Amino acid sequence: MRRVRSVVLSALFVSLAASGDGDGVGGADIAVGNDAHSVVITGTQTQPSSGGPRNDAPRRDTPSSPSGPAFPVHEFDFDSCLDDWNSSRSCFRAAVDEEPTPAPPPGTDDPVAPAITIDDLAQFAPDPVANVGEPDNVGVAGMPTNFVAAASVHTRSETLFGAPLSVRFTPVGYEFVHGDGTTATSSTGGQTWSALGQAPFTPTPTSHVYRERGTYQAHVTVRYAAEVDLGGGWFPIAGELTIPGPAREIRIFEAHTALVAFTCEQRPSAQGC
Repeated sequence: MRRVRSVVLSALFVSLAASGDGDGVGGADIAVGNDAHSVVITGTQTQPSSGGPRNDAPRRDTPSSPSGPAFPVHEFDFDSCLDDWNSSRSCFRAAVDEEPTPAPPPGTDDPVAPAITIDDLAQFAPDPVANVGEPDNVGVAGMPTNFVAAASVHTRSETLFGAPLSVRFTPVGYEFVHGDGTTATSSTGGQTWSALGQAPFTPTPTSHVYRERGTYQAHVTVRYAAEVDLGGGWFPIAGELTIPGPAREIRIFEAHTALVAFTCEQRPSAQGC
């Protein structure tokens, strides 16, 4: 049997070459590089001859493979690892990169928070809005009748899919149906003549001129954009909610002018006063 008493580890180059002696006894020769950068570690390595029994079992004091990070266990005995070179594999553990968790395929919904659609929010919709025709739902043929729809932002706190949430509806569009076959769209619900600082029977962004006397069923349809808050802030819901309002009867009269000598204030009993 042959016993090696020292092992030299070189910082620049270490080559391990296995060789056998003339008697067929296995061994290990260690070649070193530049001695100026060498580190000497004292230990022994024993290799039995081919004629004797071979025992590859690790020594009792040889540390077992660690189950933790990829570095030697605390207080491992380096000399013990070198006494039986084959057992040194149990002194170290190669680092193994963990396989990354595959990302879910695109479009997969979170099972905890199901996707919310505009149809799911229809049950929380604002009440229909009735339009008002100035003045007092009465107009004059050939002159503007001003329409106003008083829709506003609507917020409710409800429960959906068993979870509490807040819903906010914001009016984003109006369609005025005049009842004479014409319609008009607007981004606002309009304002009264007084709020606009205008005189009655003057054109406004939401006014309409009826050409003939009669009674018309007018209404307005409001389109709402929806947002929900599940506790982490508002986020929009795709689509719009359309809510038609009730019909409003608009009476349109004819107006005739006449040349008079006095005004109605001067002579209230005059024709047309």
